[in-house]
Amino acid sequence: MIELLQPFVEFGFMRRALVATLALSLGAAPIGCLLVLRRMSLAGDALAHAVLPGAAVAYLIAGLSFPAMSAGGFVAGLIVALAAGFVTRNTPQREDASFAAFYLIALALGVLLVSWRGSQVDLMHLLFGSVLAADDAALLQTAGVASLTLFALALAWRPLVLESCDPGFLRSVGGPGATVHALLLVLLVANLVSAFQALGTLMAVGLMMLPAAAARFWAAGLAAMCSVAAAIGAASGAIGLLWSYHAELPSGPCIVLVCGLAYLGSVLFGRRDGVLVRRVQAAHHLQR
Repeated sequence: MIELLQPFVEFGFMRRALVATLALSLGAAPIGCLLVLRRMSLAGDALAHAVLPGAAVAYLIAGLSFPAMSAGGFVAGLIVALAAGFVTRNTPQREDASFAAFYLIALALGVLLVSWRGSQVDLMHLLFGSVLAADDAALLQTAGVASLTLFALALAWRPLVLESCDPGFLRSVGGPGATVHALLLVLLVANLVSAFQALGTLMAVGLMMLPAAAARFWAAGLAAMCSVAAAIGAASGAIGLLWSYHAELPSGPCIVLVCGLAYLGSVLFGRRDGVLVRRVQAAHHLQR
């Protein structure tokens, strides 16, 4: 067991990667749980792809500068979120269809921009990231985004939950429905950009949505669900890093795949509506 954990003791880049995944889990897990509650899980995936053209433009201007690409990705993600919201409010099209349309446009544009001036290695870095290359500046940004996310959620928790469960009631009592929805989208984009260097645009949403979807099978209340999701994300990050180190595999896919295994295990064995639990309960009712 000690030998298995030895990379975290010996190598600074492994410790930085571990801290980055822990911070990402703490910030992204509550956002993922709110998206699951609002049935907006695919919106996270759409916005994760939407940051690519902004990061690509920043790359063409400043090279592989993480702060510049983060700023460009954040602006691009907000533009796609606002554009999708505008189409949803002014046409009969549903929000999920609007997000899907704009994220496909953004993804194609981003890949085209990187391919135009960059190399295949640069494109792979943007699409899949490299958490093992996280430096102190990236750690500070990730920790800052996670802290800001938790602080904002603490201030706006009640209206966010109410707007997720019953937006009509919140509007009827004069609540800030549009404001808290915009706040959720801003926090979503910020966390996706924070995960950009670690997991890339294609898998940045994995550490957000898979633990949240898995936690739904273990916890009933939303606060408990957020805690379970953060724990699953943190454990998956540590296990995925160790797996990638010992097996000499890419770190991002390993982390997301461990999250996926946690989700599949939760679907089967989760104490709240897991497949096996439901079958046992059904058999018990038949015996009665």
